[in-house]
Amino acid sequence: MITQKATNITWHDGAITNSDRERLLNQKGAVLWFTGLSGSGKSTLANAVEEKLFEMGHLTYILDGDNIRHGLNKNLGFSPEDREENIRRIGEVSKLFCDAGLIAMTAFISPYRTDRDKARALIAKDRFVEIYVKVPLEIAEQRDPKGLYKKARAGEIKEFTGISAPYEEPFNAELIVETGKLSLEESVQVVIDYLKKNGFVD
Repeated sequence: MITQKATNITWHDGAITNSDRERLLNQKGAVLWFTGLSGSGKSTLANAVEEKLFEMGHLTYILDGDNIRHGLNKNLGFSPEDREENIRRIGEVSKLFCDAGLIAMTAFISPYRTDRDKARALIAKDRFVEIYVKVPLEIAEQRDPKGLYKKARAGEIKEFTGISAPYEEPFNAELIVETGKLSLEESVQVVIDYLKKNGFVD
């Protein structure tokens, strides 16, 4: 639980509402929360979904785990406490993007259910889409695009999810995309179909 330190502050509502922005953009603001092991294909899928939505005329933004740690969260490591704060900040930023009418996509391992649930609680329940990018550990490790599993197995990386730190699978994800079984194009279509069916895009 984060304690409010600042006092004598007041929330100010703007003249332009979320509905106004969504009418302008012809879409429904949402947070697509991609979660899964390193190497599961979260960033690849999020980027491909963004490209497809852009082609369809929609405004999106991807918050990628590595990119965010170069700036907003550069002071955080990978301890359980730092992982929790990492996801808390992303949840708050995602909430702002959603309120702006954008389709925000987060591509973070976000290994702990409680942290993902806290992010979900920040956002209206019909606007948070948890997407579990699911692959068996052995497939993620075979892919190992950054060589991280190899380093983790050698003891060079401590607290590495799936090896020396846990990954807690979602219980009730809105979508499960098995990137070990589906092609990238098929995976993208699963996400796009969900967005169409639930009124986020035309």
